[in-house]
Amino acid sequence: MSAFIDACWREPTDHTPIWLMRQAGRYQASYQAIRSKVSFLELCKTPDLACQVTVDAVEQLGVDAAIIFADILLILDPLGVPFDFEKGHGPKIFDPIRTNAQIDEMPDEIDAEESLDYVMKAIELAKDALDVPLIGFSAAPFTLAAYAIEGGGSKNYFETKKIMYGDEGAWKALMTKIADALAAYLLAQADAGADALQLFDSWVGCLSPGDYDRYVAPYTERIFDALDELDDVPVLHFGTGNPELLGPMAEVGGDVIGVDWRIDLGDAWDRLGGPEEVAVQGNLEPAMLLAPPDVMKKAADKVLESAGGHPGHIFNLGHGIMPTATVDQVRQLVDHVHEVTSK
Repeated sequence: MSAFIDACWREPTDHTPIWLMRQAGRYQASYQAIRSKVSFLELCKTPDLACQVTVDAVEQLGVDAAIIFADILLILDPLGVPFDFEKGHGPKIFDPIRTNAQIDEMPDEIDAEESLDYVMKAIELAKDALDVPLIGFSAAPFTLAAYAIEGGGSKNYFETKKIMYGDEGAWKALMTKIADALAAYLLAQADAGADALQLFDSWVGCLSPGDYDRYVAPYTERIFDALDELDDVPVLHFGTGNPELLGPMAEVGGDVIGVDWRIDLGDAWDRLGGPEEVAVQGNLEPAMLLAPPDVMKKAADKVLESAGGHPGHIFNLGHGIMPTATVDQVRQLVDHVHEVTSK
């Protein structure tokens, strides 16, 4: 076992394990060198390169887990929703899902192993190259649906909520198809060798707890029900933007609940029932990577103090590493967490 996997199962570890969301990305010179030769989608769809950037991050940072390099939107391909990434503008959905007819045209199920075979191959290659656990991942249903409906990024999610509130039948049909596709995708990643899985609900913070319970929980729970067969693969469940959703998300499922920086980690753990009930992941403010190193380390110490040294804490940021961070400072954070928690 590894410290990361042991922490997922709330077992004692000889140090607090740490990995970081977006630990492979634009802040690395090695990543930029690859991206200068291929587009983002080409990188995602070329297993050798996706494996390389996955492994590079682990080797440069010394983290306790890798996460396969991919993107949450890749599954839109087999769902029949074409998209691309525009330089400087992020993802763009060419024909946003706005009508019942479009939802009806989406397949009821996908063959994830075949349609996303490049992700599975990247996982297989990375597993052979790594000596730490490998995390597979997907979006959670709400976040993927919001991308598909909005057509890209959004500040208010009005188009998504228009369907969600205005046509609950259409919303149910869309979310069911998305949830079943995501479940198949995650199961395929586990079958390819992923040691753990994470669901990213990056946009769910725009909802109230009541709306989450009605419009999101049944579909995310559908995924966790499908993943029940994975007895030895822990599942991490992460959302951001609204600490009031921590309880409802934990009720839906997850061996580890990700916590963003908007709430004290200890307070979040208490809300979730404490270390006896669930493991937690987080929750350093990502911008601390841009602060002086001594300020960053003191903030990390505060997170660790809040966790209380209990088994079941995985150190992470409250969201992903930003492009303006430096590899040197990120490595300082990883080394600091290891040093101060080593027993």
